[in-house]
Amino acid sequence: MDILTEADALLARGDAQSAIALLSRAIAEGRGGLLTRVRLGRAYLANGDPPAALEVLRETSVLAPGMADAALALGEALMAAGHLPAAVAEFQRATRLDPDLVAAPYALGLAWLEAGEPDKAMEILRPIAETQSPLAQKAARKIAEARAMKTAERAPANYVRHLFDQFSYDYDTRMLRELDYRAHDILRALAGLLLGEATSLDILDLGCGTGLCGASFKDLARRLDGVDLSPRMIEKARSRGIYDALLVSDLQTVLDGDGPAYDLLIAADTLVYLGDLAPVLSGAVKRLRPGGFFFFTVERKEDEGYALGEKRRYRHSEAYLRMESSRAGFDVMGLMQCSPRTEAHKPVDGLAVALQRAETVA
Repeated sequence: MDILTEADALLARGDAQSAIALLSRAIAEGRGGLLTRVRLGRAYLANGDPPAALEVLRETSVLAPGMADAALALGEALMAAGHLPAAVAEFQRATRLDPDLVAAPYALGLAWLEAGEPDKAMEILRPIAETQSPLAQKAARKIAEARAMKTAERAPANYVRHLFDQFSYDYDTRMLRELDYRAHDILRALAGLLLGEATSLDILDLGCGTGLCGASFKDLARRLDGVDLSPRMIEKARSRGIYDALLVSDLQTVLDGDGPAYDLLIAADTLVYLGDLAPVLSGAVKRLRPGGFFFFTVERKEDEGYALGEKRRYRHSEAYLRMESSRAGFDVMGLMQCSPRTEAHKPVDGLAVALQRAETVA
């Protein structure tokens, strides 16, 4: 039995560690070529060690830049390590190197699905689903997932995470200078009107991003916590040194979970990625002390309800906000039109909302 066949047998049995030992030994003894290195990278992935896989597969890709399977394996390792944009690039490179390697466009379709881009995923996966490939049925199931994603009541968490991870390095500059972002200032002004001289508040910043809104509210805080889906945005927020605790998580998970009660929740330009706000409002009531406040901005919709806009951001009507806030147990203390940012050099029509939790909630 040759080395690769033996390694494949070990991996099929779930013994990744033995496969790693076998392949590493072969490479050290000069008996392993490029395919052995690719298999070693995949063995590391099977063993739950993306960093080790990346080290092996990056080196392999340098040694064999024209090898499609090496590019594919490197993309798999990048995706496992959370480097989605780089993974997409490697899957695209593998597809160009070998158009007949069906696993490459399939992996690319999965990557776009992971990034919350259902249209791109379906465009790539449809031709695979229509073939006799062993991946055809899997592609068809992923297409069904993509269709479901398009009708979801919120932007996919992976899409939001990918979006903000991608822009984290220059987020503040881009938002403040290019998009005239001021949602944080608008909410702080609203707080000044409604909270008066209040200080020593326990505050939770929902979708805290790099900490722009947290910085605006820090002077009111006894404790300031933040939550965001994007690990890279959390890193930026941590570097400000203003938060007592930061968590990489979905805000709904945090609101529905156990934890401390707060005097104030803030969400600047965050709820635009959610359609149905009823779960958020219900969760916010649970995490606020009686009489506590929830300040947030949304993009404004005429008439009733909510709708997904062209930029994949939801718009909410004033009537919808009033209705769902009341149902959740809030009093609407302020709801004013504003422009939290610009888009294509035009002001975005938005609403700044101030809710207060009732002393008793049914």
